[in-house]
Amino acid sequence: MTSRVPFYLLISLLIIVGMSMSIYRHNVYGVPWTAGQKHQVWEVEARVEFQAKGEPVKVSLATPDTQEGFTLINENTSSPGYGFALINTEDGRRAEWSKREENGQQILYFKNQMLVDENANYPIEPPLGNVTPAVLDGPIKTAADALLEQARQRSADNVTLARELIKQFNDKESQNAALLTKEMSKAQAIVAILSLEGIHARVVGALQLEDGRRRQNIIPMVEVWDNEEWQLFNLDTGVQDTFENLLIWNEKGTPLLEVMGGTNSQVSFSIIAQDISPQQATDEKIQAESLLNFSIHSLPIEEQAMFKTIMLIPIGALIVVLLRVLVGLKTSGTFMPVLIAVAFVQTQLVPGLVGFLLIVGTGLIIRSYLSRLNLLLVARISAVIITVIMIISVFTVVAFKIGLVEGLTITFFPMIILSWTIERMSILWEEEGAKQVLIQGGGSLLTAVLVYLAMTNDFVRHLTFNFVGIQLVILALILMLGNYTGYRLSELKRFKPLVKD
Repeated sequence: MTSRVPFYLLISLLIIVGMSMSIYRHNVYGVPWTAGQKHQVWEVEARVEFQAKGEPVKVSLATPDTQEGFTLINENTSSPGYGFALINTEDGRRAEWSKREENGQQILYFKNQMLVDENANYPIEPPLGNVTPAVLDGPIKTAADALLEQARQRSADNVTLARELIKQFNDKESQNAALLTKEMSKAQAIVAILSLEGIHARVVGALQLEDGRRRQNIIPMVEVWDNEEWQLFNLDTGVQDTFENLLIWNEKGTPLLEVMGGTNSQVSFSIIAQDISPQQATDEKIQAESLLNFSIHSLPIEEQAMFKTIMLIPIGALIVVLLRVLVGLKTSGTFMPVLIAVAFVQTQLVPGLVGFLLIVGTGLIIRSYLSRLNLLLVARISAVIITVIMIISVFTVVAFKIGLVEGLTITFFPMIILSWTIERMSILWEEEGAKQVLIQGGGSLLTAVLVYLAMTNDFVRHLTFNFVGIQLVILALILMLGNYTGYRLSELKRFKPLVKD
């Protein structure tokens, strides 16, 4: 007797792989399990203004990249007449404009879109080498040492030391802090003092994301390395800040804006929020990540639309298997109801049912005449195919003439399948009578309607298109149903007399 262990192992493998692929897609790409959810995208526009001096111009602006909580999905510029390039440097990404000669007031725009993404894929870059202590002289060095000593006594590690320093700078009574802030900014002073202790720290520029904000300026903050990751500190509160609605624009501590050939330069930011569908979010994220992936979303839109329907066919096959194997419903053809249901998706249910009944009914009448001619099978089937095409053409023209636009969609029906359906029903009528034709025809229509309802369900369409691993789970279920050898539900009436007895 053949062992069933390999079969059960195959079933288990299909389910595990299919579910793993789906969970991975949910966790990594953020695709939700249910349809109708929205993803938020922040659109940030930087406005660079400066006065050109009539000489070659070169403008460099720090730009953000994918980071904790955000995935960069798009960036572009509006700067007619200027050359433009995005450059990856050791100090981070920068947008650069250039022009041979320009004079007068200049305005450049740089826009990017950041997808709110809790699964954003970004590398944690630890600092390199040892910290070079800041060079401080005279009273500035004395004040810095005093602040450092006091903070050292009240701290236990790098993070708490930075927090205590910020508290001292926010203390209006601290003369040492006031002396340092006269010579440099608060953020630069804190980074300088931390360097005296050998702690890696840097000044970063952040934006508070609020929908509809205009002319917003960069907020200076400090990041401190805690030997595992960078910790962000709010200089006004002294607490470690979260990245919720906080976008790090300039994370390397380099100058935000550099202008050669111009004066009076400044940059401001405008922010708006918008919601997009999960499919759009997934498309944008896949395009943003330059990696080899086998997702349907990486295909052109036209091919995606085609696969959106193709991926529903396994659901129809599963329903057919359930109805035939467990329920015992008879259909005309094994998977003809699935193809009819696909046609119903294009035509809508009621026009599709009416069109199907008209075509098959008319075809049966014509087929009954062809049977009297005693034609060979191939010739008879060919004649039926041509007849079906003529019937569809006539019905379509009539529907158009009387103003029934829905009738135009009848051309979506699979003509070859309809021809074989008419042939099978005609033979069945001749051999077993009209009752069996009604039973199998009615079973086919019922199955097609159920498959149509499943195919047009938003949840089913969302799962099959966005989670390819579901197809493996469906395959495993069909294989399991293929081993069912018990009674069908339709056979229970055979035992009804026993119940009465």
